[in-house]
Amino acid sequence: MCSIYFLVLVILLPCCFEILSLSCSTAMKETLRYLAGIAGPSGYGSKTTADQVVRSSSSSPHHHLTAIITGATSGIGAETARVLAKRGVRLVIPARDWKKAVALKEGIEKENPKAEIILFDIDLSSLASVKRFCTQFLALGLPLNILINNAGIFSQNLEFSEDKIEMTFATNYIGHYLLTEMLIEKMVETAEQTGIHGRIINLSSVIHSWVKRECFTFTQMLNPNKYNATRAYAQSKLANILHAKEISRQLKAKNAKVTINAVHPGIVKTGIIRAHKGFITDSLFFIASKLLKSTSQGASTSCYVALSTQAQELSGKYFADCNECICSALANDESGARRLWTQTRALISRRLQYQIPTPS
Repeated sequence: MCSIYFLVLVILLPCCFEILSLSCSTAMKETLRYLAGIAGPSGYGSKTTADQVVRSSSSSPHHHLTAIITGATSGIGAETARVLAKRGVRLVIPARDWKKAVALKEGIEKENPKAEIILFDIDLSSLASVKRFCTQFLALGLPLNILINNAGIFSQNLEFSEDKIEMTFATNYIGHYLLTEMLIEKMVETAEQTGIHGRIINLSSVIHSWVKRECFTFTQMLNPNKYNATRAYAQSKLANILHAKEISRQLKAKNAKVTINAVHPGIVKTGIIRAHKGFITDSLFFIASKLLKSTSQGASTSCYVALSTQAQELSGKYFADCNECICSALANDESGARRLWTQTRALISRRLQYQIPTPS
């Protein structure tokens, strides 16, 4: 029974973390706003679905756009892919599980026979695999308008990638860093040729706020002495925000028509089986169900930042519930963002024996 209570608390805590840090009156207002799905300045709120966002993003389909989405074979990523394809976006899906990727493609094509979907193999925890995918994609000569760095894992135990990097950090942050670095010039080029702003979206989480400055040490994140799964996940999500902040600074410096932002999708409903019955257990699950989002609601913020005209020129921001939000002080540390970017670049050069092209 205790394990069930603990599981529900793990679900509830990230949802409540920001609310608990507010004053009582503000916390009450924010709680009511979230539960009721009251719209924010963007016109959307916690109950908004991806379909609603995309339908409102433009009066015409987006047949001229090409998007790469990682982690698209399940959950939020799959819903993001489905909704974007529905609006005519050409999809490029790099996936580790080929059977799931094929099933996703067939499912989308069944709903939308005109959908254009290209599949590739990738293992985001492997630098060589990421490099190979980027080389293969660029060889196609396709434009690239949208890059959604959606994939993520939560490794319960300490594991290492083939590059000897802690698995959660390797998959959630390092792999997406290399992916972005190798594709960003194609996005800048596409934006210049088409006049359409390119958009990069990094999936983060409200749990990034849990990271303490003294724990955010690059060498320890690569090879932790004492592994804690939740801390490793939170650190990777903080790194994703800092990555967005630094790349945004670089893009603005050269007046590129490409933006990059980080999003918190919310805590999405999972298939939890209630093995224990009882008033207290049922009450906890009832409370959790009111705070958790559906998959479509979870995908809404990624779709909003990827397609909405309201977000077209916003860069280096953090979004939740389709609205710009405040992230932690550590996530706003410009010097820390620059240092992390530099350390990661040097690491990749050493491990892959590959010099990432310097942005022009």
